[in-house]
Amino acid sequence: MKVVAFERNLQGTGASRRLRNAGKTAGIVYGGNVDPKLIELDHNALWHALRKEAFHSSILELEIAGKIEQVLLRDVQYHPFKQLVLHVDFQRVDPNKPIHMKVPLHFLGAENAPAVKLASNVISHTMNELDINCLPGKLPEFLEVDLSKLEAGQSVHAKDVKLPAGVTLTLHVEQENPAVAQAVQPAGVAADEAAAPAAAEGETPAA
Repeated sequence: MKVVAFERNLQGTGASRRLRNAGKTAGIVYGGNVDPKLIELDHNALWHALRKEAFHSSILELEIAGKIEQVLLRDVQYHPFKQLVLHVDFQRVDPNKPIHMKVPLHFLGAENAPAVKLASNVISHTMNELDINCLPGKLPEFLEVDLSKLEAGQSVHAKDVKLPAGVTLTLHVEQENPAVAQAVQPAGVAADEAAAPAAAEGETPAA
């Protein structure tokens, strides 16, 4: 994905306010062996780009004064109640150095899971992204989580997620191996099943 930005010379609250009034958003790009650079971007284009999942988890091509740098989106500051982006941070990437990223999870096959089809469980997504390490060229836009074999009461954990070649879980995720999805019985179903035996015990035998 390509992002067009322009160099910004002025900084401070007043300068940022003038940028916003002109439909621009302030930002910065940093990292690598180059000094940080102040930039400004078109607010509407940025707002629409931020609504795309891939914008948050992909290597972006940042064009400034005709030159393109590969970057990652690292931080976004939003206005507390207006649909307004106040500031964005981009980090330059070195194609030869591993990066740490949060990658979205896409859940597949839930409708075919035995937990759903045979036990009327519902599947709860306990995590929507995973921390990974990889070289920039290996960065996946998302990771797929296969739920089609999930049995009643079972969970899918981080280490159950199939990773592309060259991609690994970060150390703390590897060690903790948290659940990313689990099959649970709806509260109403559990209450009905518990009530059924009690009702049966209280029945009066037919004369």
